[in-house]
Parts: sequence; structure tokens; C-alpha cells
Amino acid sequence: MKKETLNKKTKISNDILFYIYKHIDTNINMNELAQSFNISKFYMHKIFKEIFGRNIYQSIKSIRLQKASTLLLTNKHSTITEIASLCGYSSQTSFIRVFKERFLMTPTEWKKDGYKRYSQNIIEKSQKAKDSTANYDNIEATIVKMPQIEAFYIRHNGYNDAIKQTWQKIQTWTYRNNIKNYRHIALFHDNPSVTHLEECQYVACIEVSEKLTSQSERLPKFKIANGTYAQFDIEGTDGDFLPFMHWLYTEWLPNSEYETTTKPPFAIYKKNKYLSDDKRFELSFYLPIRF
Repeated sequence: MKKETLNKKTKISNDILFYIYKHIDTNINMNELAQSFNISKFYMHKIFKEIFGRNIYQSIKSIRLQKASTLLLTNKHSTITEIASLCGYSSQTSFIRVFKERFLMTPTEWKKDGYKRYSQNIIEKSQKAKDSTANYDNIEATIVKMPQIEAFYIRHNGYNDAIKQTWQKIQTWTYRNNIKNYRHIALFHDNPSVTHLEECQYVACIEVSEKLTSQSERLPKFKIANGTYAQFDIEGTDGDFLPFMHWLYTEWLPNSEYETTTKPPFAIYKKNKYLSDDKRFELSFYLPIRF
């Protein structure tokens, strides 16, 4: 496949995903969505599956249920029906059915500490996370207004050790183009504390400060959304990040009186564990919030 064709498909697919995140609380009409990009519905589904490894309907369902899983904890005064509506479901019955299919419990059971058990089961499937002794109880958030960030990127399916190979490709591209001023950023389309690790979409990004030639801009680009975020400055070793995500979504967020939004969270690395000999990381993690 020609590089320009792949870049075009990637841009359209990213724009579709951005639209889904932005309109996840509505009934997303596939015909209208395809028309807005001036492409056929068949072609839209084809290239989305090609780029992301899952179809549009699966992505919509996953995003809605991940949003619901956090709203059930943070919107403590909302009814199940209200949360179902906020996540784009027209009836409480259909919402409860698909929620139970995904999380193996009802929304009510989820709110009554079921979310902790589910998240812990995912963490325990990672031996490195099980071995971690990290404790985040004393970490404090800083509320910040983040600007929009334009970054080059490579997507990776799954949250696993093979992410290192994706970062090595970013590193190779950096060396080849003699780039000196940059930041490494990881974008998380899926919450690894409630999504099985092999299903998570991880995006390795690089923000470049200097102007590049058109010839060097071979990686696709997108924009990380601006907005209000809770910033957490953390450091640790290879297995400590998943326990942090578990703590963030099962302890900090439910007790914070904030709710997260459908914007993907991201991390800006000061030290990238995937490119470090000692496999240690230093980063600032940004969780999109509103009050």
C-alpha cells in the first residue's frame, strides 16, 4: 500500500474516532457519518477496521461502556437511567444487558465495589503488576489547563511488552530525521483497569518542537485535545503503571467528586520506560476531568 494512501486512510479513521468520542452520548447514524466524510459506508467500515483492528460498532460499544463504568462511580446522584442516557443508550433495559455482558455484573453491583474486583482481576493477569509494591495513596493531583498538542504517532494494539518495538520505530524515525527537540507522549484510548490488556488501544506519540521538511513527515499526525486535566507526577519501574491506573480509577476518581470525560487521557514522559535500560519511568499523567 502506498504511504500516501495509508496516511489518508489513517486520517479519515482518526477523524471518525474523534467524532465518536465527541458524540458518544447520541445516536450515531452511520449513513450521515459516511456522508460527512464524502465516502461510502462500506469503505468507511473497511478502512476503520483496517486501521484500528476492530469495527466501528465495537468501538462505539467499548467507549460507551467505559464511560458508563466511570460515570456509575463519579455521578453518585444520577440514576441508572440517567447514566444510560449520558452514554447513548435509549433504554435502561438495553444498557443493563450490554453492561452485564461486558463486566459480568449489573450496574448496581458495579457501584457496590464490584468495580474493584473486576479491575483487580485484570491487574492480576499481569505478573509485573502483581509483583509491584507501589503505593499511590499520598499522590496529589494538580488541576491544569492543557493546550492542544499536535503529535506524530504510531498505534499499538494491546497493552504489552511489544509496545517497546513501537517506541523503537519512533526512535528510529527521530534519529533518521535528526530531531533534537521533542517530547514522548502516550495516549490511552482504553482504560487498562477495566479493559482486558490485549484489547487496549495504545498510541505512541512524539511532539516535535522544530519545523520538519515535508519529506520527513512520514508518520501520521493528530491533535491531542486541549482542556482541563488532573495532572499526576509519578515515577516507578516496569510493573508500577497498571497499579497506578487501578488506583486512579477505583480510588482517586470515585472519591474526588470529579468525573472524567470521553477525551482520552495521556502521559508525557520525562523518562520512557520502553527505551530505558533500567525499565524505569518518570511521567506526568493527564486525566480529563470536569466538575
